[in-house]
Amino acid sequence: MRTPQVEPAQGLPARVTIYEVGPRDGLQNETSVVATDVKVEFVRRLAAAGLPIIETTSFVPATWVPQLGDATQVLAALGAEGVGRNRPVLVPNERGLDRALESGVQAIAIFGSATETFARRNLNRSVDESVAMFAPVVERAREAGLWVRGYVSMCFGDPWEGDVPVPQVVDVAVRLMDLGCDQLSLGDTIGTGTTGHVHTLLEALGRQEIRPDRIGVHFHDTYGQALANTLAALADGVSVVDAAAGGLGGCPYAGSATGNLATEDLVWALHGAGVETGVDLDALVETSAWMAGQLGRPSPSRVVTALAAR
Repeated sequence: MRTPQVEPAQGLPARVTIYEVGPRDGLQNETSVVATDVKVEFVRRLAAAGLPIIETTSFVPATWVPQLGDATQVLAALGAEGVGRNRPVLVPNERGLDRALESGVQAIAIFGSATETFARRNLNRSVDESVAMFAPVVERAREAGLWVRGYVSMCFGDPWEGDVPVPQVVDVAVRLMDLGCDQLSLGDTIGTGTTGHVHTLLEALGRQEIRPDRIGVHFHDTYGQALANTLAALADGVSVVDAAAGGLGGCPYAGSATGNLATEDLVWALHGAGVETGVDLDALVETSAWMAGQLGRPSPSRVVTALAAR
């Protein structure tokens, strides 16, 4: 397969950690049920391709997200390779944490919202109630020695509320980090963010002592801005980027949200800029082409489309 010509870009980190969300965020909105053994194979192929962090599944009730109702079975099949600190799972509450701990996980993520409407639709709680619900989850997780990530959704726009003021996002971010989260992920859930907005939000978070080395960015590509926004964040010092193999994804509670930034598109851009990722692009493209076959449709990733045809 072809590789990008390497011309080092100024102002980017020497290395970027890709936080792969394909098995969780990528598959959660699929309408057809993906078999447990396919999910397990997907995680194994991603790991073999060199993805350093893979969010494997979610311990939300199956009535909320039916596609991930087999979380316990997925982790049981993966065994030790599915429960390390580099294999986080999403949990919504203490019951979800109980199930995750029973499976032996060592890293979790909680998911808050910068807006009241999405908090209600996603968690059936207000923002304040959501933070209160997360407090014992984070406390217990930290007591058990787990690594904890905090997601904030709707950071760059909300389909019901429209523009989301930056101070509103910062307030929720600070509250989640004050609970004891190790890392914060900023979510552009409906893909409306732009580069200037990215810079403004990161600057505002920095003024509250949430530095780029504790931040990951999570962009959806609804308006074709995911890669540009990611590069803007990297220029500001962020070095953790969420992406989904093959550009899979969406949000079951926000119909306008399309796929995540495709991991292959991100890797192509970073490798061309001389940024290390540790990812084998050929193996990753083969994995996404395989998964596209399992789902019965072409991958939306431009790089997968270009390279898989060669």
